[in-house]
Amino acid sequence: MKKDLLSLLDLEKEDFVALFTRALQLKKRYNRGILDKLLAGKSLGLIFDKKSTRTRVAFETAMIQLGGHPIYMSAQDTQISRNEPAKDTARVLSRYIDCLAMRTFDHSLVEEFAQNSTIPVINALTDSFHPCQILSDIMTIIEHKGGYKNLKIAWVGDGNNVVNSWINAASVIGLDLVVACPDNYGVNHHIIEAALVKNKNNIVFTNDPKEAVKNADVVYTDVWASMGDENELSKRIIAFKGFQVNKDLLSRAKQDVMVMHCLPAHRGEEISEDVLEDENNVFWDQAENKRHMHKAILESLILGPIK
Repeated sequence: MKKDLLSLLDLEKEDFVALFTRALQLKKRYNRGILDKLLAGKSLGLIFDKKSTRTRVAFETAMIQLGGHPIYMSAQDTQISRNEPAKDTARVLSRYIDCLAMRTFDHSLVEEFAQNSTIPVINALTDSFHPCQILSDIMTIIEHKGGYKNLKIAWVGDGNNVVNSWINAASVIGLDLVVACPDNYGVNHHIIEAALVKNKNNIVFTNDPKEAVKNADVVYTDVWASMGDENELSKRIIAFKGFQVNKDLLSRAKQDVMVMHCLPAHRGEEISEDVLEDENNVFWDQAENKRHMHKAILESLILGPIK
């Protein structure tokens, strides 16, 4: 039976553990020069409505390094742009490729593709969720902190698709998560309600970034205006005053705090230049780990659950 990855609520705790274990193993093997051609003869379709650097290249190189072939399709170059129904495109692609990753605006489009596909469908980002990003981010925390249990993770910034996936992950695997967003830019209540069905005791919401980062082990931020919201940036800069992740804010966190950002970063807005350029940062490890986590995801969805 095929399995999709549309949000992290699609996974059970054991799925998270299996993906973390496998991604770290694949990274170690790659760094030792061992080439795992597990997906030889398989193909991955990539339909992207939104621009991408890290996600696209990470999926393409992950597939190539596993011996498979990625096929990139800009949505505007497909018949989708000429109003072919999504269900028709999904049915046809299911006859051509072994897996499909989609990066688009409306989450319901990814859901429609999944409902009409006989192949696994991966959410490579929608306006609602960014599940693969958070899987690779937690992998990075495991690498640098030895695990994620008993760590305080603080989100500082917009209530966007990335924090939505953090909330989903926290609800499934029990992360200690504090989410700080300005008034009127918080997390959608439907996201909160869906996550809290699974776990009510480990996620805290606040409007105070100083309180959020107090004694935090990990501080995470993202751009204040996501793709599609850029015209609101001047207004958001005012609303997000005090939410910049800088040395002053981080002085309230633990001394060995790990700062994370999914990139691209707007230096001087959500994060200061000196924090982004700190020699101890993990931002580039985060970016690299997307490739290895994508390998684990593709292996699991195309070949079946990791044993």
